[in-house]
Amino acid sequence: MNDFLLRINGSEMRVRAPGDESLLSVLRNRLHLTGTKYGCGEGQCAACTVLIDGQPQRSCLTQVSSVAHARITTIEGLESSGALSPVQQAFLEEEAFQCGYCTPGMVLAATALLREHPHPSEPEIVKGMDGNVCRCGTYPRIVAAVKRAAELQSKGDASHAG
Repeated sequence: MNDFLLRINGSEMRVRAPGDESLLSVLRNRLHLTGTKYGCGEGQCAACTVLIDGQPQRSCLTQVSSVAHARITTIEGLESSGALSPVQQAFLEEEAFQCGYCTPGMVLAATALLREHPHPSEPEIVKGMDGNVCRCGTYPRIVAAVKRAAELQSKGDASHAG
């Protein structure tokens, strides 16, 4: 067992865990941040996606020892002062989920995509979201939500420009 300092959602948290324990397990079982979902456990479905220093990463394949001192963002860290992020809001508005199990990973992947490409084309959205599996097949609504999130972010940026 080792002690790790993790920077999660803007807070520093100390956790005692084996260095090879998955970040997913640490988040869910040791820190009780259960928004990150266990899907396949093999990095194939992306339900467990979190942002590590702003980049989407499968937490089921990430050893906790490899992210000590990195900036980790989970679905719980996207809201600000009780307000949903533009991506979260767009997923609600476009009803881009059915069972919702993939939604946290989808939202984090979309958040990272929009940071890299604030106004993505539909093919860029499809490519950027590739690997995130939705068992319910709501892909058209997910694409619509990412487009809507880009619009919401643009409106938010315009309102802060003046």
